Amino acid sequence: MSRQQASGSIWSELLAAGLYKRNQGRIVRQATGAAVGLVVFIGCYVLAQGRLAEYDDPIRYGVPAALLAAGCWFAFRLVNYPKFADFLISVEAEMAKVSWPTWPEVLRASLVVIAIMLLLATVLFLFDMLWGWVFESLGVLNLKDADPVDPAN
Repeated sequence: MSRQQASGSIWSELLAAGLYKRNQGRIVRQATGAAVGLVVFIGCYVLAQGRLAEYDDPIRYGVPAALLAAGCWFAFRLVNYPKFADFLISVEAEMAKVSWPTWPEVLRASLVVIAIMLLLATVLFLFDMLWGWVFESLGVLNLKDADPVDPAN
């Protein structure tokens, strides 16, 4: 790619049909394009079912279809915009360097986190009960007559 073409404006990039660095960062670029396309699709679906529901079918489905086509083209061009594509290519390169844990390591770490959270919840519950008893004994709180539905009591 020439330097002039790589540094073009966003409008010239949106109207171009070529691929930028075709074989680099394919997985991340495809996933990003699919995610942007999914967001556009959901937006068009909500538009057709909500705001445009009272219009006739050509408008109700035509406008979201046109927006969907434009959004999908935008998603395609976005992942081929040189600056953004270079970022996604570097993301995929960095992700390849990550040493991913094995399934037993993930399971062990998850169990430790769950156990710690249960322990902290128990400790906080006990502190809450203790301080509630202390304040009730001192007459600061009156928990026996309190209505749990009406916070004014």
